[in-house]
Amino acid sequence: MINKYNYLMEKDKVLSILAEKQIEEETVNRQVLEIVENVRRDGDSALKAYTEKFDGVLLENFEVSGAEIMAAYKSTPQDLIDALERSKANIEAYHKRQVRETVIYKEGKQDIVLGQLIKPIEKVALYVPGGLAPYPSSVLMNALPAKIAGVDEVIMMTPPNKDGSISPVILAAAKIAGVDRIFKIGGAQGVAAFAYGTETVPQVDKIVGPGNIYVATAKKIVSGTVGIDMVAGPSEIVVLADEWANPAFVAADLLSQAEHDERAASILVTDSATLAERVEACLAEQVEKLDKKEICLKALKNNGKIILVNDMAYGVDLVNKIAPEHLEILTRDPFEFYKKIRNAGAIFLGEYTPEPVGDYYAGTNHVLPTCGTARFNSALSVDDFIVKTSLIYYSQSALTQARADIELIANAEGLTAHRNAVAIRFSEGGLK
Repeated sequence: MINKYNYLMEKDKVLSILAEKQIEEETVNRQVLEIVENVRRDGDSALKAYTEKFDGVLLENFEVSGAEIMAAYKSTPQDLIDALERSKANIEAYHKRQVRETVIYKEGKQDIVLGQLIKPIEKVALYVPGGLAPYPSSVLMNALPAKIAGVDEVIMMTPPNKDGSISPVILAAAKIAGVDRIFKIGGAQGVAAFAYGTETVPQVDKIVGPGNIYVATAKKIVSGTVGIDMVAGPSEIVVLADEWANPAFVAADLLSQAEHDERAASILVTDSATLAERVEACLAEQVEKLDKKEICLKALKNNGKIILVNDMAYGVDLVNKIAPEHLEILTRDPFEFYKKIRNAGAIFLGEYTPEPVGDYYAGTNHVLPTCGTARFNSALSVDDFIVKTSLIYYSQSALTQARADIELIANAEGLTAHRNAVAIRFSEGGLK
């Protein structure tokens, strides 16, 4: 059901397996490029055709009305509304600590003024997945940092059901999060529509949020025309555990990611052969009780791994090589181990902090780098919704002092026009 490896004996094999990234197939690239170009060229007509083809519904109007949103909110159970509101409060409290302020400082009696201007992006589109299940948590995680950053217009896109509706809990979450506009659009065609704009869909400045391989590929294609947060792959979890870990907890946490889809990766790294055996037995027992049993079994077969390391130092080294989206540390002293982790999207400490705590409630963001990109990428944050502009002022006396250095560097680079832009200010030709 799950693949087992001994890291000490099979190091090269383990590393070669982990190095295999979830790369888009060439056929997917071709399909997505065609979709993007058709939507860019034909606008709404292409968007309608693709929505009918992929979502099974012909829509005349893509935007969700205020009446639809209110009806969905009222139909959502109050206890779920309350839970989403509490989650919102936690997310806001965490992300408000990320807010940056404009900084301006002056040197030499205002001869030099330098600064960094912090301004929100004007218009952002959030992608919220549909398909297998509604994800109200993704609405909160994407929308709330944008609102805290001060984005002028936060727009959500999500695929419609076959009857043209949107899951009520998705719309309720959007209302709770303060989303400004909602569109019944999904897939690569939705990404293209917001990247280039159509007759009825506004062009935005940035597109964020997770999606399937078609959405991820489309985001990659339009990147540069608009900003994107990251190109995310399938969900993944690594559990770093020692002999003190509860095997039932470990198995449950591995399955919590396996149920996302057949391409999800669930990996246990441990120095305890006994724990490895017990986790395997618990997986077999627990998976039988899950609604998404078949998806879990395929995910574990395809990408599930139990890796036995010689000691926990090897385990930490391996985790840093994997750079997982989610890392759980289930050891006797997780607070000591987390200091040794360099690469991970999010770290969950101790046996009572399973990954769903971060997915739904703690307030940290669950939009995280995957496929090893935690080496250079970070969780979605308020920073993803701002732009930073440099501010520079030099007085005449300040430029006089810096002139020789600037001209020397310009000469070294062979850029005489750069040198002249400084020199002319001190020549007769430049005097007023």
